[in-house]
Amino acid sequence: MTQYCKPICLALAVAACFSPSISAQAQDSQAQVLVTATRQPQVAKDVLADNVVITAEQIHLSGATSIVDLLQQQRGIEISRTGGAGSVSSVFIRGAANSQSVVFVDGVRIGSSTTGGATWSSIPLSQIERIEIVYGPLSSLYGADAMGGVIQLFTKKSGPQSRTSLNVGMGSNHLRKYEAGIFGSSASDFQYSLNSAKESSDGFSASKPASGAFTYNADKDGYTQKSFNGNLAWKLNSALTLGVNFVQSTLDVDFDAGPSYKDRGQQKFDNVASYAKAKLAPNWNSSLQLSRNTDRVYTDASYGKGNADTKQRGWTWQNDVSFGKDVLQFVFEDREEDVRTNTAGISGKRDTQSYALAYTMKQDAHLASLSGRVDDSSQYGKHSTGSIAYGYKLSDVLRVNASYGTSFRAPTFNELYYPGFGVASNRPELGKNAEAGLFYDDNVWQLSAVYYQNKITDLLVSTNPCPVEVATHRYGCAYNVNKATLSGFTLGASARLGQWNLRGTMDIQDPTDDTTGKRLARRAKQHGSLGVDYRMGDLTLGAESVFSGERYDDPANRNRLAGYGIVNLIATYKLSTSWQLLARWNNVADKEYELARNYRTPESNFYLGLSYGFK
Repeated sequence: MTQYCKPICLALAVAACFSPSISAQAQDSQAQVLVTATRQPQVAKDVLADNVVITAEQIHLSGATSIVDLLQQQRGIEISRTGGAGSVSSVFIRGAANSQSVVFVDGVRIGSSTTGGATWSSIPLSQIERIEIVYGPLSSLYGADAMGGVIQLFTKKSGPQSRTSLNVGMGSNHLRKYEAGIFGSSASDFQYSLNSAKESSDGFSASKPASGAFTYNADKDGYTQKSFNGNLAWKLNSALTLGVNFVQSTLDVDFDAGPSYKDRGQQKFDNVASYAKAKLAPNWNSSLQLSRNTDRVYTDASYGKGNADTKQRGWTWQNDVSFGKDVLQFVFEDREEDVRTNTAGISGKRDTQSYALAYTMKQDAHLASLSGRVDDSSQYGKHSTGSIAYGYKLSDVLRVNASYGTSFRAPTFNELYYPGFGVASNRPELGKNAEAGLFYDDNVWQLSAVYYQNKITDLLVSTNPCPVEVATHRYGCAYNVNKATLSGFTLGASARLGQWNLRGTMDIQDPTDDTTGKRLARRAKQHGSLGVDYRMGDLTLGAESVFSGERYDDPANRNRLAGYGIVNLIATYKLSTSWQLLARWNNVADKEYELARNYRTPESNFYLGLSYGFK
């Protein structure tokens, strides 16, 4: 605790005068609606799954450069990163690996089928207006890989009023940000939005000298990201709406792979979804979505050039039939993954057909949900998952929950086919999660406490020596040899007290590889955040702190990463009804810490932004 005590104390000392904007603001959860937890709009106070919502205002006022920076503030989430914004990043939900959680953008599943999980650095925060995080296994609703949780990102869309938005900003390391958007609707029920952005930074050297001769390079590792987002929707009549959402991003980024070459990469993210929403009967809503997502990674480095492209195409037909306050849901899906790389043997396709059935109940003080799903893959076969949850309202403001669910993670193409590493017979990982929680919300105070235990079998790890049946892999291989337990308490609190908004989170966890008895790499036993803000008319001042205990950079727990704590200060000033000024000072104590061994993190840095038209 001593490694991060000083920054925490500093945060508490300045809390009386300054504020964080991002998740410190208590929300009116009575009006908050979530979609991801049950695949249908549901009032927050009736959602049984543990969740967090990051609103458009919180994103706008955060001054965050990347989605990963934003997520680091949330309970139950840890991150790792090999440098600054634009570098390789991973997100751990309740101790689950990046590949053990699912990410959606506007209902479309995204990610890489070669490495597994989302390529976070390629997703432009400038195009996102809302984020929903749902914790715990959701394979019974979303299929493979939803073991630790699901994160859904919603792009910027039009509201009932037409508007124009402009955002410009500058900061340390020659950071420049530009964004412009138009949002509107017509009297004939046509809505549209178009938003474009560009962001660039000279960056800093990502690696440290201790990383070795094959990695370290003293040059600066900058990036440039250009992105575009659009939404079109037509309400043809009271029973039928047609629409299309699209977002595209290109990230050019420098990285370190030795001193003799200007190593660089390009990541392209492309997401398109067209949909039709129809009311087939007074109590029957039906939707059909056709989607395509592309995740492209190209590298030009001292060790050679490479590319790994994942294209996902699919359709989803969802039906919600209501019986009073209860809803019966049935879903049919088909998802094709098409992988193309310059590494021999990895390229290929797999197709997964799925069907799911779910029922949510709301009867007086009783809340319940039941769901089941079957996924049939052309590559790894058929898998069934299920979930059951029950909640009881002890009063209007206090509820207890309990749930149990199963999940699985599909092996990646690298784990199946990478030369000298992959094993074609590898099976999916399997998970069984049980949890119980207590939730309090009187619209002033919001408190939550959840205990969870997620048992994972057939854990895919890199093992050396390999089993006898794959003894030809001389330097180790991916194989289903281990078991893991992800258990812990996740605590959250927020309050709105007059002009004050307060927030705090704490996670006490034990993410353990049961086969070796070692802690899972880059995951701490304790981590959390603190925040407070104070509003004085048009001026808001605040502070926030993120802290973490020690971690290990490797599965063998030989390379220790020290605990850390950082403090950020924020100020926003409303110049007029349309113009707003934001200033953010990150890492005010200039704390030196690591999220990955021998890779730097940002030093003390500053950002100043001016925005027009935010609503």
